[in-house]
Amino acid sequence: MMFDKEILREHYTRTIRKIRSILLSKSTKEFLIFLFFVFIAFCFWLLQVLNDEYESDFSIKLNLKNVPDNVVLTSELPENVKVRLKDRGTVLVNYWLGRSMIPVSLDFNDYAEAGPEVMIPKATMMQKIKSQLNQSTELVSLKPDSLFFIYTRGEGKKVPVRLQGNIVVDPKYYISEILYTPDSVMVYAPAEILDTIRAAYSMPTRFEQLSDTTTERVPLQKVRGAKFIPDYNDITLMVDIYSEKTLEVPVHGINFPPDKVLRTFPSKVKVTFQVGLTHFKRVTADDFFIAVSYEELLNNKGSKCTPHLKAMPKTINHPRISPTEVDYIIERQPTTDEE
Repeated sequence: MMFDKEILREHYTRTIRKIRSILLSKSTKEFLIFLFFVFIAFCFWLLQVLNDEYESDFSIKLNLKNVPDNVVLTSELPENVKVRLKDRGTVLVNYWLGRSMIPVSLDFNDYAEAGPEVMIPKATMMQKIKSQLNQSTELVSLKPDSLFFIYTRGEGKKVPVRLQGNIVVDPKYYISEILYTPDSVMVYAPAEILDTIRAAYSMPTRFEQLSDTTTERVPLQKVRGAKFIPDYNDITLMVDIYSEKTLEVPVHGINFPPDKVLRTFPSKVKVTFQVGLTHFKRVTADDFFIAVSYEELLNNKGSKCTPHLKAMPKTINHPRISPTEVDYIIERQPTTDEE
């Protein structure tokens, strides 16, 4: 162990001596002196360059202060404005380092009497920005050119959410239901804008080749001067698979006089339709109404009539009646007076 420590100490001492000899050598000293003068020359060159005039873009934050608790901003000011400044490079570098550019604050109380839609004059913004610049700095441009915000004093209502877009499902499937979470949102706006809003529509969204239930968070489409809370919605598309079902449904006569009744042969027809598996067992013959009207038979010269599907569940598609025509007779039945 002692042997190892002695070897390490000797190796360390030898390495230090080599480094010292290299640093104290004549060639190393000359190289370091050369680097020093190169650095000094670079500093003089940089000062000369920065003494020229340049133009550069900067971003300044905007703050709107003293907004009352009962005021809802339905169209807010941008978070930043872009300015182009012209000055010597040394001054612009100081702006880049963030030592002089402070947020521009606007007081809501200064515009409270201007109405619900407030325009900020460009001259006002230019003056506020110039007040924090050096006297030598020229404000070349300001973007956006016009600033405005819209507000309402607690005026709002609840509106339903509606999906806007295209839904494409696999041919074997269909959309059985669309769920919105939440199903309605609050919208705040000045009265003249609020009266025109009937629903909150999602941003145009496309769903393709759906074969399973899908949930997606979709932002709500913005309306100028209005603010939705929340401004998004979780939309769930309930996907179900089609199945075919057949039921026997009786044929009824409608608009017949009290002393007449319709008899069809057969008395029931088959209704074949597509229905989702979710509703397959729920759909029964009682959900359908098949009828032939008396007025239609008055003009009928044949012995057959066509049954018509007058009512059916909303959950089915592509209903077909078989047979499409049935034999019939109109029977006379005694009335109460005749009995």
